Amino acid sequence: MHFARVLRGSGMSLGSDRIRLALEALPIAGLESRDDLHAALTACLVDRPEHQLLFDQAFHLFWRDPDLRGRMMAMLLPRVQGRESGPKPAQNRRLAAALFPNASDQPPPPEYEETTIEATLTFSDRERLFKADFDTMTVDEWREAKRVIATMRFNVERIATRRSQRSTRGRIDWRRTMQAMARDGAMALRHREPRTRPVPLVILADISGSMSRYSRMLLHFAHALSAQGSDGTRRISVFVFGTRLTSITRALRGRDPDLAVASVIKAVDDWSSGTRLTACLTDFNAHWSRRVLAQSATVLLITDGLEHGDVQRLSFETERLAKSCRQLVWLNPLLRYAGFEPRAAGIRAMLPHVDRFVPAHNLDSLAALGRVLSGV
Repeated sequence: MHFARVLRGSGMSLGSDRIRLALEALPIAGLESRDDLHAALTACLVDRPEHQLLFDQAFHLFWRDPDLRGRMMAMLLPRVQGRESGPKPAQNRRLAAALFPNASDQPPPPEYEETTIEATLTFSDRERLFKADFDTMTVDEWREAKRVIATMRFNVERIATRRSQRSTRGRIDWRRTMQAMARDGAMALRHREPRTRPVPLVILADISGSMSRYSRMLLHFAHALSAQGSDGTRRISVFVFGTRLTSITRALRGRDPDLAVASVIKAVDDWSSGTRLTACLTDFNAHWSRRVLAQSATVLLITDGLEHGDVQRLSFETERLAKSCRQLVWLNPLLRYAGFEPRAAGIRAMLPHVDRFVPAHNLDSLAALGRVLSGV
């Protein structure tokens, strides 16, 4: 039961029925073999493929590691550049917070070995927070990241409209000039300039299992954009898609971002399910594009692009979407890997039709996205 609580604290959703099923299965499977224990707990507690890696890491740390507390404390310390013998798999730091919730208040354990790490450069808490991956954030880091996003200010690019307004420079307004001359009897030129408005934004967020945590943080980003445009000068439309396309623009208009995102998750039936990217883009192009893309909107497409269906159809729908909007910006969390290469068929089909291909995995990438939206 302690292990199940650790899995809950690290991000997995476990009901009491699964814990009871595991307690009933362990006497049957036996506790003599570590492999049998792992297989039994996997069958009872893991219900989504994307949770397998997190479960394996938690199982390794919880059941075997003799220096568990030392490793957990090391994961909480700032990262520094050191000499490593070989590559190590990425660990989810939410496990540290779940195993030892009060570890940050305790002194680190004594070291019995001489270390060879050269700590010549340290990072502030804010810099570490901005570079932390959304998928491996601790609970406290996740809460602080949401607060930072709520305080961010984003300047969306403005475009000229057909209407004009009074100005001290620009083209001459002959009508007002002649009226002023008739009224005052003096020559005083009046000017007009085109009126500008913010570019409308359309956000399409993938909420499949591999994207759910990133999409949840990006929904907070969308709520911050909507809150700053609450005066009516900025038009923002938000859609989520997994196995179907759902409009959540009205749900994100709540004042509290946590309540707004929670209402979205509750209202959407296919959250953390599979993805049908081609079908959802087809649905958007057929039923929504004429409504929300009529005024040169910028589209933010948030997905990893891992589509296993008809890639030719996916390429056609992506090209159709790109031709219907002012700018198509693809936010892909897979760009967090330094050696990323577009080898997947879905990514190769979509990539030629996007205007910008940017990462979306930490606060630094969201700050860079703000500069993209401002036209820089």
